[in-house]
Amino acid sequence: MAQGRGHSARLISAGGTAHDRSTTTSGTLYVGTSGFAYPDWVPRFYPPGTRASGLLTAYASRLTAVELNNTFYRQPTARAIDAWLAATPESFRFVVKAQRGASWRAFRGDAAESVPWLTAAYRPFGTRLRCVLLRVEETTPRDDEALARLLDAWPTDLPLALELRHVSWEDDAVHDQLRMRGVALVTTDTDDLEDPPIIRRIGPLLYLRLRRRSYSAADLDAWSARLAPFLDDGVDACVFLRHDADGATALAAESLLRAWR
Repeated sequence: MAQGRGHSARLISAGGTAHDRSTTTSGTLYVGTSGFAYPDWVPRFYPPGTRASGLLTAYASRLTAVELNNTFYRQPTARAIDAWLAATPESFRFVVKAQRGASWRAFRGDAAESVPWLTAAYRPFGTRLRCVLLRVEETTPRDDEALARLLDAWPTDLPLALELRHVSWEDDAVHDQLRMRGVALVTTDTDDLEDPPIIRRIGPLLYLRLRRRSYSAADLDAWSARLAPFLDDGVDACVFLRHDADGATALAAESLLRAWR
């Protein structure tokens, strides 16, 4: 892995220590995986003997953010959020994958009613919530009216990242809408793509979902190099790899993070 010479990104290391690579203003890189509660990651990623109650603490000792998976299926309780916050350092950040039913209703139904219900559950995270990830199904084509309703209803103080996979969303007018509202556009890399996707800076945050089944050291180096100009320009970036059966992708995420140390 490249050692990131010349990069000025502010790295939050696992365990919560901040490292400034230079005195210039720079973005913060947050790296993790989609979910953390995988006992099968023992012993490849989690130490032998790690109990279910200790998985997040072990995870946060090596990675700096998590894209919560279980929130896609049910809303988090305040009690669960309190436990997650207590298990991680102050610098650790959470991304909530918005609950699928409410996400669909917010986009296809009554956003003014659905969005307040959806977002109220996320308030206990406070400043530890980096953003909410709202996924629009990849089979859903561009719908400007639906997008406008969602953005009108979304709280301005709650950072939002939108995953818009259908090719019809790739339009400057859509990007301008997101940019005006301060909404991040998710870049998603998948096995069915011949080449890595274009990274578009839309809104104040870069959000990358690296969803291929595996990434080589050369692949991670290439992504690190592509991130560098944005981080050096002061843009924060969240990068999440998919979860797998034994923790190999968590190790890849850790390798990407170490490239910036």
